[in-house]
This record gives sequence, structure tokens and C-alpha cells, in this order.
Amino acid sequence: MRDRGSAVLIKNRKVALIKRTKNGVTYYVFPGGGIELGETPEVATKREAYEELGVDIDVKNCIAEIDFEGKQFFFLGDIVGGVFGTGQGEEFLDKNKGAYIPEWVDIDDLLFIDVKPKVVAEKVQSLFK
Repeated sequence: MRDRGSAVLIKNRKVALIKRTKNGVTYYVFPGGGIELGETPEVATKREAYEELGVDIDVKNCIAEIDFEGKQFFFLGDIVGGVFGTGQGEEFLDKNKGAYIPEWVDIDDLLFIDVKPKVVAEKVQSLFK
């Protein structure tokens, strides 16, 4: 597996997540994806936010780095343009990959839903304590 960059976007005590339903299982992930050849983790995160959410972001600091099938980087970011929910990435075209639904999820609900990776959900929630 290749390394990944993911965006942690927070607005009005809500975090942007992708609701995934695949093979009858529902879970949530932070928007992001594989780092392409020549990209930095920050550039990949910015690209993936646009592809998956339809938003342009300003990438801030890395709040988590996890080793799981490669390195996964999670960056705080601010939305600076675009329209949330209008992503047109390849994951939306292949129906065999299941559903991808961008959603705003209340910070207080993060630990009560199946967010992958859970350690990043815990980190995000801890920012508000």
C-alpha cells in the first residue's frame, strides 16, 4: 500500500467525514487518499479534499501520523473555496467500491460511530476538551 494524506476539517464543532457503506457495513473515514509520485503529503491531502469533497483547503499542521499499510498523515485544514459535497473523484464513479457520502459529523458523536482510524477521531475530539 502507498502512503496517504488525509484532511481533518472542522467547522462549527463538526468534522467532515466520508460515510462509507460497503458490503452492508457502514463506517466513516477522514477524506483522503494515496500520495502520488512527486507529491508531498500536504499536496496529496489538498488534492484529495477537492476530489472527495469538492472543496479547496488550506493545509495546516499534521496532527497524527499512523503506520497502517504505509504511512498515513492527518492534517488540520481550513476550507477556502468550493462547495462541500460536490466531489467528483474516481471513488464516486465505481459503484463496486460502495457508497461515499460526505457528511458533517458533530464532534461529540465521533466516539459513538465507527470512525477509522479511531485514534484520530479521539485526537480530534481531544482538541475540544
